[in-house]
Amino acid sequence: MDDPVLRVQSQLTARDRILLGWLYDHGVLTTPQLAGALFPSLDFCQRRLRTLYQLRLIARFRPQRADGGSYPYHWLIDQLGAEVVAAARDERPPRRDHARLERRRWTSTRTLAHRLGVNQFFTDLAGHARTHPGAELQQWLPEAVCQRAGTFVTGNDPALLRAYEPSVRPDGYGLWAEDGRDVPFFLEYDTGTEPLGVLTAKVVGYARLFATLGRSWPVLFWLHSAARERNLRQRFTDLPDLLRVATGTREGSACPACQIWTTVGSSERCRLSGL
Repeated sequence: MDDPVLRVQSQLTARDRILLGWLYDHGVLTTPQLAGALFPSLDFCQRRLRTLYQLRLIARFRPQRADGGSYPYHWLIDQLGAEVVAAARDERPPRRDHARLERRRWTSTRTLAHRLGVNQFFTDLAGHARTHPGAELQQWLPEAVCQRAGTFVTGNDPALLRAYEPSVRPDGYGLWAEDGRDVPFFLEYDTGTEPLGVLTAKVVGYARLFATLGRSWPVLFWLHSAARERNLRQRFTDLPDLLRVATGTREGSACPACQIWTTVGSSERCRLSGL
């Protein structure tokens, strides 16, 4: 069989396809992130990653620590993996240099830490779902997809809305299901480097999007410390109609599925499924 895409497809599991799709959509994931989200053990994950690497479906790099030593392997989609994903989605094949450009992008980017932080949020949700029957991360969309016209349009919306391009630039969109509830949400991942005024200004775009669609979903601000969360919440006053904002902090390695969220206007913590 001459076609490498067809040749390798028979060797892939359903989990492999999820893994490849994540790397294609979200750029870079570490071994611990993939292990926690998709595998029963780190050792099992490492063995499978080596196999996919040997099949030339994925690539890897290992950043060096400033104080010595190295980080765990960081995984990216390789060219064959990108072609497999595109074929499975019935999309046009990626450019021949897709994987090379992605490697260059993530091995040299200054935003790598931010991207890994965003991906940690979603892989933590997937890991929680893997060990909690009844919970599921049903959808995980990257920033670029959130900005496409028609992404959040349903069959009941007016045809004119299909051409509407959202002005928001979330770090991701997710659909979380647990306790019999489906909770769609936008994520704003904060590293603590932006002025608080920049964060509060982001709600304007969401208010415009929700007013256009006539429906809304929670906007989650995932903050690096409790102090930062308190200071941000003090700035959220007189939120526009339809806008629901919730804050949480990853201080103490909290899981985003757990009871750590507080909506603006409330003082009670709730689970993601309760938003």
